Amino acid sequence: MPIIRPSSDLRNRYSEISEFCHEHSEPVYITKNGHGDLVVMSIETYERLVGKCDLYKLLQDGTDAMKAEEVRPFRDVLPDIKNKISK
Repeated sequence: MPIIRPSSDLRNRYSEISEFCHEHSEPVYITKNGHGDLVVMSIETYERLVGKCDLYKLLQDGTDAMKAEEVRPFRDVLPDIKNKISK
């Protein structure tokens, strides 16, 4: 069940909202005039979410490359990877 709070709670109960976000790794939905306006979450939760999105994008790129037959065997790619790491 999502946690929904009015925008006035950001000013009046910031510490409570922050503590909840950090303890539960869940977002808090903020309303303004009774309508959804913002989502507040801890930096850790945000970074984890962005990391998942980045991973899904890379996986999709790999799947698309396989479908388009734009892949190379790992043994052929390894020297390129080592070269990039050493720079």
